[in-house]
Parts: sequence; structure tokens; C-alpha cells
Amino acid sequence: MHTLLKLLEDGAFHSGEDLGLALGVSRSAVWKKLQQVQADLGIEVYKVRGRGYRLASPLSLLDDEALRREHMGLGWACRIHETIDSTNAEAMRVANSDAELPCLVLAEQQTAGRGRRGRHWVSPFAENLYYSLALRMDGGTRRLDGLSLLVGLAVVDTLRELGIDTAGLKWPNDILVGGKKLAGVLLEITGDPANVCHVIIGIGINVNMRESSNVDQPWTSLALELGLVQDRNKVACALSRNLSAYLAGHQEKGFAAYRRDWEEKHLWQGLVVALTAGATITQGVVLGVGDDGALRLKVGGREEHFSGGEVSLRLQGN
Repeated sequence: MHTLLKLLEDGAFHSGEDLGLALGVSRSAVWKKLQQVQADLGIEVYKVRGRGYRLASPLSLLDDEALRREHMGLGWACRIHETIDSTNAEAMRVANSDAELPCLVLAEQQTAGRGRRGRHWVSPFAENLYYSLALRMDGGTRRLDGLSLLVGLAVVDTLRELGIDTAGLKWPNDILVGGKKLAGVLLEITGDPANVCHVIIGIGINVNMRESSNVDQPWTSLALELGLVQDRNKVACALSRNLSAYLAGHQEKGFAAYRRDWEEKHLWQGLVVALTAGATITQGVVLGVGDDGALRLKVGGREEHFSGGEVSLRLQGN
């Protein structure tokens, strides 16, 4: 199906005869394949007599060769899948094998994508970026302080480079535009927390998604913000370049060197928020973050610190 979609990804009409010649099949076989595309992938196909077939909207498919070449320059292996349960789950499997690391896992579609706190991550075929990087981390989990926040910085920098000037951060791992979620970060760890461990950096970015009834919060996408279908390969490569630079800096200097930059891009800085941890709700004013990435709140005249994990942060009154 990938070859057929590659022929149709421009969103223009293509005759059944031309498609059949390119695929080496009959016109009736082309139509059967297109019906399968609609049934299996949820991609709408228009059929017009005398003009042929076209997709309801253009696609941006992942380019295996270009992506592998780009990431080879960063010293990363790169694995691209058409459909997978979860790029984070696959990156975890890679980390627990003898595979070369760092290794980036990308997919056209996830069947069991997930975000923080076990939430389902909506993952339609060839619309968004499903991105997971497996890394070896010597020195145990103490080397991870503030890492997820630094990954958020890499995402915001990438979005701003692509033209989303208002992209900003919401502690701990959300990236918002106009109060709507555009991207998120999920870190997972395996191995010895006191010695050698592996960290999986999962990133989801809404790239070309224009509608979904399955998202349980306000959201937006690059395409909605910029008004054009975006090249997902360009987004992935820009993100990897920024992330690689931040990871090198984190290894050398730690998160403390980036704390001020993170606070400048934190959209809720100085605002009154309600933080929920289990059954406990704490109201306070956001002061910033600590050198370890913990949220600093002014609560009842004193400063308190809160770490990520099973917590939820909302603007007071929302």
C-alpha cells in the first residue's frame, strides 16, 4: 500500500490506468487496493469518472532513505515502521536488545500510542510525528534531572523555526499554542537506576491532523496554525538536530544551564495554578523550575517544589 500512497500523496488526480502501470496491476486491482487503504488506514479516496483517483487531502509520507541519511550524520541509527503498536514500546525493545544506540524509531501510524499518565495518544496514519529515541545513560537516573524539560525546549525551538512563533511550554511536558496542545513528551526508563540505564524519549507532534473526535482536550496542529500541509520529514530532521544539540549540552552542563531559557518559554510563568497529585490539590503561583526540573510554586507565602510523575497542572479556574 505504501507504493500506491506514494503515487497519490500529492493530492492530485491520477488515472486508474497510470496507477496500474506503475504498480504492474490491472485497474480493477487498483480500485481494490484503494478500498483497502480506506478500510485499513482510514484515508479517504475520491473517485471521479474520467479523472481517476485522488486522496481527500495530500499526505506527507516518511522518506526512509532521506531520514536514515540525515540521522547517520548525527550518529543515530534510524528505524521507520508503517504501523506499530507504539514507537516508545519499540524503542524500549530496541534498548533491551543488542542494537546500536542511539536509535530513533519513527512510524506512520501507532495502534497503541500513549502519553503521560497512561493516556491514549491519537495516531492517525501519516498525519503526525510519532518519534521515540532510545539512549544509553551511564551514571544512573541522577543524570536525568530536568531532561524531559530540556526535550520540551528542543520541541519548542523546532516549532518556532517552522513558523509557530507563539509555541511555548507548560510544565512538565506539554507544548501549547494559543492554549491548545500541539505536542507532548513522554520519558520512560529501563535498566539499573543506580548504574547503566536506558532512557526512551518519546515525542508526539500534531503535524497535519485537521480533525479528530478522539482527543479529550483542546488541540491544534502545524497545518492548522500555518494553513498548509507540512513535510513530516522536515519536521523530524529539524527536531533531531535540535534535540541532539540539547542532549550534548545536558550531558556536559546539566539542566541548570538551561533553566532560565526554559522559564522564559514557560507560558504559565507567574500565573495562579492548581496542581493535583492524587487526591491532593495545591494552589499557588508559578515561580519557575529548579535545577532538577521540579516546579517551584509560591504556596501561602512560602516556596514549595513539586516533581513530575502522576501530577496534573491546570490554570486556576479552568
